[in-house]
Amino acid sequence: MRWRSLVIGLVVLRLSVSCVLWLAFGLGPNLSLGFNFHLNFNLHKLDLLFREETPTESSKGSSWSQRIHGPKYEETAATCAKAGEEPPKKKKKSSYLRLFDGSEDEYARRYSSFPDALKSQMKEMAREMFYFGYDNYMKYAFPEDELNPIDCKGRGPDALNPSNININDVLGNYSLTLIDTLDTLLVLGNVSEFQRAVKLVIETVSFDKDSTVQVFEANIRILGSLISAHILLTDPKQPFGKVNFEGYENELLHLAHDLAVRLLPAFEHTDTGIPYPRVNLKTGVPLDSINETCTAGAGSLLVEFGILSRLIGDSTFEWVARRAVRALWRLRSNETGLLGNVINIQTGQWVGKQSGLGAGMDSFYEYLLKSYILFGEEEDNQMFQAAYESIQNHLRRGRDLCNEGEGDPPLYVNVNMNSGEIINTWIDSLQAFFPGLQVLNGDVDNAICLHAFYYAIWKRFGALPERYNWQLQAPDVHFYPLRPELVESTYLLYQATKNPFYLHVGMDILQSLEQTTKVRCGYATLHHVVEKSKEDRMESFFLSETCKYLYLLFDENNPLHKSGHKYIFTTEGHIVPIDKRFREKQWDDLFPCEEGTPSETESNNPSHPSNTSNCNRIPVEQRFALPLKSVYMKQIDHMVGLF
Repeated sequence: MRWRSLVIGLVVLRLSVSCVLWLAFGLGPNLSLGFNFHLNFNLHKLDLLFREETPTESSKGSSWSQRIHGPKYEETAATCAKAGEEPPKKKKKSSYLRLFDGSEDEYARRYSSFPDALKSQMKEMAREMFYFGYDNYMKYAFPEDELNPIDCKGRGPDALNPSNININDVLGNYSLTLIDTLDTLLVLGNVSEFQRAVKLVIETVSFDKDSTVQVFEANIRILGSLISAHILLTDPKQPFGKVNFEGYENELLHLAHDLAVRLLPAFEHTDTGIPYPRVNLKTGVPLDSINETCTAGAGSLLVEFGILSRLIGDSTFEWVARRAVRALWRLRSNETGLLGNVINIQTGQWVGKQSGLGAGMDSFYEYLLKSYILFGEEEDNQMFQAAYESIQNHLRRGRDLCNEGEGDPPLYVNVNMNSGEIINTWIDSLQAFFPGLQVLNGDVDNAICLHAFYYAIWKRFGALPERYNWQLQAPDVHFYPLRPELVESTYLLYQATKNPFYLHVGMDILQSLEQTTKVRCGYATLHHVVEKSKEDRMESFFLSETCKYLYLLFDENNPLHKSGHKYIFTTEGHIVPIDKRFREKQWDDLFPCEEGTPSETESNNPSHPSNTSNCNRIPVEQRFALPLKSVYMKQIDHMVGLF
């Protein structure tokens, strides 16, 4: 009987608290208890997946505490394209947002300006950070794949434990960090070291290795970097100065071609056309290979494979990559338009039905848009715009507008791909890339809000935990492997808005990394973002992406910004020019629309204007004021437990 008494007591307590809050603030049933008061969320944990929506007027509230039970985001056109319009005037009423009033001066004082001298200081700090990691890799680790920055030793594949995929998926015994870092040397203006590094790669790297690697990782880190460096070497415009050198005979392109050929067996003998996740560089797909792969791993090959095909005039690579994308797209949910995160490559059945924006999903969406920008294939744009609409309808929770209105801040959650119901209450750090993608798509307003949420988490922990539980206001997975996604979005938002707020964000990130991750020979993974304990690993993307985006954020006069040419970054941060060469094919159209892929007549979305600056989409006043009103910034800070 004791448990019944306890349950009755909890119910009475909850009703009493609700009545007090109603009387005190006039909040009524729209009260967002998701982060102000945890009682509401905690009592409903058990039915997160099962509560169905009743389409009543009250179900249209904008609080997470309502929306986690089913009400969907009603899409509005009030994104950055209409950000300059006057919002409709509403009758003032009592709101919990008034609890955050009175802090405007505090946020404005901190973020509204950034002196040029400080910008130069941060640029130099980012440069020194890169070279401390790079020089120590070359001194203690090359030609191995990675640097162990605590022990000052090199790291290669774990030959004694082939099942250690955390290491072996990435490290292929091919000087990974050196290759992955090539174009960063040019961004920092070090032409002589770039040329030396290219020659080292040509002289020492071979892919004829008995190494089993993940197709996705080899593609974005190795293939993408080789292609990028080759393009920058041979670019007649030479935006970084004279980087070509006598005797270069397209060796990097030949290495890229050789690697891509070794990855092709992953696409053979699959009933769906979706590739196996791993290949052995000598022997092809391992006999014990699994038939399951993640959506991002299988669907994020088109940029690198497509560029390679168009550089060498061989359609094979683009064809297999595009076939995989189309196969995944055809298997999306008929109900929501969403995809799952893990699929069986033989049966086409979804093994993982979680749909989100983080691990296993992220770069699939990214490469739909970036493929369109690079290649101009309308099919890619139509798939992306349809996917983005589904994301807004089913993953987005919170108030309709980022910078106006009441309710919880916008947030993108993990849902069941078929029902759209929330499947868990965590998000992961990889999702921090999404504001940058929203910038590319012209939705700067939504990008501002989501970025502010991840920045608030960074401020609390001095890093991004791999998983953060937004209901519990605490990390679910505590480690931080020096990931670049938040820095990338910060850089792209600064390019779009030129708001000094983002320079402050970059400075906070830079100083946190320097204070908590620097060790004897480099920068180490944080094992625990609260305790600040470390793991002896410095992944290659720290030099390839994190340091690159930090440096570019503070370097206004970088050739990437001043050359007059347009570039795009791959998902590994490699630089690719937007060039008409990549919009031309030396073969007939081998990719006719298949069943389930959109045709031009089927698209309800207008063509996305590629390569158009989004700066002109930001109202003038937002370029000089805070990108997000102080009351909303403080609301988000409170939401993640900063005060």
